[in-house]
Amino acid sequence: MTIRVMICEDQEVVRTGYVTAFDAQPDMAVVGVAADGPAAVEAVTSLKPDVVVMDIHMPLMDGIEVTRRIAGPGVVAPPKVLVVTTFNVDKYVYEALRAGASGFLLKDAPLLELVNGVRTVARGESLLSPTVTRTLIGRFADRLRPAVPTPDEDPLAVLAPREREVLRLIARGLSNAEIAAELVISFETVRTYVSRILTKLDLRDRVQAVVFAHRTGFADDVGRPAEAAQIQEEVKGVRDD
Repeated sequence: MTIRVMICEDQEVVRTGYVTAFDAQPDMAVVGVAADGPAAVEAVTSLKPDVVVMDIHMPLMDGIEVTRRIAGPGVVAPPKVLVVTTFNVDKYVYEALRAGASGFLLKDAPLLELVNGVRTVARGESLLSPTVTRTLIGRFADRLRPAVPTPDEDPLAVLAPREREVLRLIARGLSNAEIAAELVISFETVRTYVSRILTKLDLRDRVQAVVFAHRTGFADDVGRPAEAAQIQEEVKGVRDD
């Protein structure tokens, strides 16, 4: 199956490099490019790509608003959006994720990593580099974590102990393979747990799971050591399905 890719990037040199890299892949085809926000929205609507590689800093309409219009709440059959950003100067990554992006990479990432990132989001998975995730959480901690819910308002009550442990590892930025190694379970079992977590919490993807975990304070081990210890104890006796 060929992945239909669209590139939204205002710098011609970068745009040309992306086109060359993606068209060289046997499983990809670039179906369109856009150099500004309104053109991107129009092209995505007409071309219906599988994956949109989105630069945040776009003329006329930034990549956040473009992402919201093509992949935000209420959009029917949205494409996957992979945001590529210069994180150390970009203050809007969190908003892009909330707008509907499936993940993000730094702009200085090797082209091979970008190509594999497109494949990852095309499969319906989310792309969050552990290092970038930790940086994101550190910079936006005050916005990701409002008040910690009271016990009778626990949004995680629907999750089984093992599912909560998997969510905690997702929030740390671990991949499915790394979670499998950490918990000594199979890769397929991890995928099953992730799917259950997303369904029970009504989350679209792994990116939303990370944001959810930090907004509720669940991933804050330092602030909630008692809960962390309790969950660790609970999962000891849980048999993997």
